[in-house]
Amino acid sequence: MRGALATTAIEGNTLSEEQAQGVVEGTLRLPASQAYLGREIENIVTACNQILDETFDHPGDPYADVPLTVEKIRRYNRLVLDGLALEDDVRPGEIRAHSVVVGNYRGAPPEECETLLERLCAWLDSDAFRTEDPLLERPLAIVKAVAAHLYLAWIHPFGDGNGRTARLLELQILLSAGLPLPVTQLLSNHYNGTRTEYYRQLAAASRTGSPIDFMHYAIEGFVDELRAQLDRIWSMQYADRWEQYLSESFGEVRSAAERRRLRLVKDLSRRSIVLADGIGLPKTVPVPRGELRYLSPQLAALYAGTTDRTLTRDLDELIARGLIVRTPQGYIPASDQVHAFRSPARGI
Repeated sequence: MRGALATTAIEGNTLSEEQAQGVVEGTLRLPASQAYLGREIENIVTACNQILDETFDHPGDPYADVPLTVEKIRRYNRLVLDGLALEDDVRPGEIRAHSVVVGNYRGAPPEECETLLERLCAWLDSDAFRTEDPLLERPLAIVKAVAAHLYLAWIHPFGDGNGRTARLLELQILLSAGLPLPVTQLLSNHYNGTRTEYYRQLAAASRTGSPIDFMHYAIEGFVDELRAQLDRIWSMQYADRWEQYLSESFGEVRSAAERRRLRLVKDLSRRSIVLADGIGLPKTVPVPRGELRYLSPQLAALYAGTTDRTLTRDLDELIARGLIVRTPQGYIPASDQVHAFRSPARGI
């Protein structure tokens, strides 16, 4: 969903992430004037699923090298533009019959587009992008994906949807190389997050005729996005592992006091631990003592009818067990302990 939103947002789609999720899940009905925005995202999701099915539809060889063809690129463009209102001279999946200018760049002459697409497919499927070193297969696939994107943008063979078609081509190449599906969306996320630089780099590459700077920009962004994705995954695992650790620390809970203390430290953790949303690790935010009783309705019910001394005893017991920490601003869970379970080789 994020990848579909990113690749359409680059072209001007204004839906929020929450709205895009509603479109993908079928729970959002947009006003008639905005229906096309939802259709743009639906088209990309449909195309991604078709590419996914095609890539993995090879018994015994789940990462088969799916060949690139001009007809396949045409089909991607048809999927991108399906059901959208288009200019009169635009036909989904058909090579344009007119000249185009994108910014200061003029696309290839229409009579040469077919031949250039054939040469592009032959080049991308050639030994130029093959290696005998298994450690270089995926890095080379990333280079290949970015090259495919740039050269398709240079040719600009269709009347509309060239950028989205180029990003679908990236997806197909990365999937065929065995990269996990979430990773294949990262280039689109990077282009969208740095949209002004994306267009500047495309324009500069068109002006100089050199792909190097654009490829450096794209691959550097891919690595940054990958770091952020790994941090987000670790952040989610961090919170989950801490809850497991708490349950293991308490063991079989028999008394009302133990049930109350376990609920207190779990609710404190859910309030205090702020998961990373991008680059960074989880952090803890102190919760003032006055708010502890009311962290959840269940906890408030457990403390109903008790005095403040009960809360004090519970806090002292949890501190003594090394499960929470008192700070000048309030209380935090001692969740840093789960860092011991983290793989030391997380860096890229």
